[in-house]
Amino acid sequence: MESMDYLSRIFQEIIDHPLEDFKVEEQNKEYEGATFILGKQSFRSRKAKVTPKKLGYFVVFWEKDEENKNKPYDFDSAPDKLIITIIDQEKLGQFILPKEILAEKKILNNGKNQGKMALRVYPSWVTGLNKTAMVTQKWQSSFFIDLTKNPDLNRLKKLYFD
Repeated sequence: MESMDYLSRIFQEIIDHPLEDFKVEEQNKEYEGATFILGKQSFRSRKAKVTPKKLGYFVVFWEKDEENKNKPYDFDSAPDKLIITIIDQEKLGQFILPKEILAEKKILNNGKNQGKMALRVYPSWVTGLNKTAMVTQKWQSSFFIDLTKNPDLNRLKKLYFD
């Protein structure tokens, strides 16, 4: 899994903790879905896909219900953070999204909101967006780090562990 290899390299740089309880999420395997524990926090990871006809990157996250139907993740059972890794030729970056933000943005089911099963993300290098996408990019930017060249390791630690 390309994104997990990349995550492992990042973790070697910023923390001296091994990944624990690593599990591949078979239902989201196409997006390199996985969960794991690092330190005292739980994480869900996905690799976003390039979409040729739309700006930004696309990622899914869902689980099966009792009737084997896809459903959005629930706030109560969601890991602490969702990591979305972007690997696009020479460009590398990550969104590290706390579950509270995912609930606020109506991405997780929290009883009040149904939640979503997919999301489009817009790293800082994506330009020429329409107004709606620009609004999304603006809130996402607080949780994005460009890892292409000389990443700010202190900011990276903060995104992962604060």
